[in-house]
Amino acid sequence: MVGDTDLAAIGSLLAEPARAKVLLALADGRALAAGVLASEAGIAPSTASHHLARLVDAGLLSVSTRGRHRYFALAGPRVAEQLEAVARVAPAQPVTSMRQGTRAHAVRLARRCYDHLAGRLGVAVTGALCERGVLAGRNGARFTVTERGTATLAELGVRAEAGQIVRACLDWTEQREHIAGPVGKDLLARLLELGWLVDAPATRALRITDLGRANLRDRLGVELPA
Repeated sequence: MVGDTDLAAIGSLLAEPARAKVLLALADGRALAAGVLASEAGIAPSTASHHLARLVDAGLLSVSTRGRHRYFALAGPRVAEQLEAVARVAPAQPVTSMRQGTRAHAVRLARRCYDHLAGRLGVAVTGALCERGVLAGRNGARFTVTERGTATLAELGVRAEAGQIVRACLDWTEQREHIAGPVGKDLLARLLELGWLVDAPATRALRITDLGRANLRDRLGVELPA
């Protein structure tokens, strides 16, 4: 017989700040070496090995070996969704330096949410797609690609069929939906390929280029402050 959900099991894993930092560092879908994660968490490599083993055993991380190094990643989008859900009810960490403030602002503006676009930009793009009739049926859980939407998305290089379901993900900083699933993944990939977005170094934040700001405004109706 299976009992009720054991929230305490996950809570005990997240209660350790080093493990929480490791999970957040991997929230953009990357696979990182143990040494990099130790640096991200601010702990010794030997200590990181212990925490990483706990997360792998709990099914939150997967591990692969490349040469002499081991690389860790979230064990799929389900784990990323769980982190987003916890983030929505967790208090914000205090900002104690200009560097932290700049990084926090960048993450809130535009970031990777595992394999799709999130933050203020992710929410703004989703809203613009709905307003322009590319997506329909906004109900907090999913969207549907319209007939018109297939052509608009095709112009951006994103393939989608009319009637295709597009999963919604509730953004933890904006508390509104952004698109996820295969369409969300393909859209982010195209925005990067087009040079509208670029990865910010050493963070999951994404930077909007001048080219991207102009095209997002003119082609999708997305307006963001300078």
